[in-house]
Amino acid sequence: MADSDCVHFHPEAHWRAAVRDAWERETALLAVLLPGADLQHVGSTAVPGSLTKGDLDIQVRVEAAAFADAEAVLSRNYARNAGSPSLPGFAAFEKPDAHPSIGLQLTAIGGEWDLFWRFREVLLARPDLRARYDDLKRAHEGKPMAGYRRAKDRFFEELRALPDFAAAHLP
Repeated sequence: MADSDCVHFHPEAHWRAAVRDAWERETALLAVLLPGADLQHVGSTAVPGSLTKGDLDIQVRVEAAAFADAEAVLSRNYARNAGSPSLPGFAAFEKPDAHPSIGLQLTAIGGEWDLFWRFREVLLARPDLRARYDDLKRAHEGKPMAGYRRAKDRFFEELRALPDFAAAHLP
């Protein structure tokens, strides 16, 4: 197995400046491509002090009526994330060669997949859950990405069941 198939984590502060610069560049472009979209910095680089792979995740939230047009615009400007399914109200895109790499999660506001920002808010509010998530990452350091993704999916399913998740609100 190639090391590129394995996952590695660093403290969020290691990536902070690069992620901030990438956020500014990418959101400026997205604001032109999709005026009116709500852009949310999500993922571990949005949670100070956490462990992260160092990629920038951006949730692009649009009204349900604008979803198909937004998906078309993004598909002309970004690569589809082959590891993520296209579902009603959700599509994933990426810039894997950017530094740091960039992932976009396009979601319909209020739809089933409009949840990435909620995960961020729960992890920001709950240091105990952030510590559990970091422990999960430490347990998968240097190991295959597929195993980490399965464990991460189980962890986030637990988060979805918490009252904190339902009560989360955008700042």
